[in-house]
Amino acid sequence: MKYWLMKSEPDVYGIDHLKAKGKPDIWEGCRNYTVRNFMRDQMQPGDKALFYHSNAKPSGVVGIMRITSEGYPDPHQFDPKSKYYDAKSPQDNPRWLAVDVEHVETFNRVIPLSELKETPGLQDMAVVQRGQRLSVMPVTEAEWEIVLELAKKSL
Repeated sequence: MKYWLMKSEPDVYGIDHLKAKGKPDIWEGCRNYTVRNFMRDQMQPGDKALFYHSNAKPSGVVGIMRITSEGYPDPHQFDPKSKYYDAKSPQDNPRWLAVDVEHVETFNRVIPLSELKETPGLQDMAVVQRGQRLSVMPVTEAEWEIVLELAKKSL
C-alpha cells in the first residue's frame, strides 16, 4: 500500500462533500503530468490519502480517504461545458486521469501547514517544501504515521 496527500479547495470539494456522498466519488480535474503519472503508474485501490484543504484558513490536513479505483480517463476532459475540458486530449489516448476515492475519517481538527512544517520528521514531506504546487503527492509511511499522531492531539 502507498500513501498520498491530495489537495482540494474546501469550497469547491471538501472532505464534507466526500463524506456526504456515502460512496466512492471521482477525484477529477488534475491537469499536471506528474500527478497524471502518479495516478497512472503508482496509485492502486486500497492506497490511503490524506485529504488536504488548500486555499483555506487555515490550509491543512483534515482527514483520510481511500483510493478505490485504478486511474481511468477523466471524463471531464472531453466535455466542452466542463472547466476541466481539454480540446487537445484525444479520445483514443486521453491525457488526463481520475481515480475514485471514498471517505474514511474526518479529523477533529485541521492540522495546519504551519504545524506540519514545524513537526520533526516532516521536514522532507513534499507539501512542506517551498514552491510545492502539486495537487497529489506521495507520502512516506513514516510521514503518514506522524500526521496520524498529530491528528490525535487536541486543539
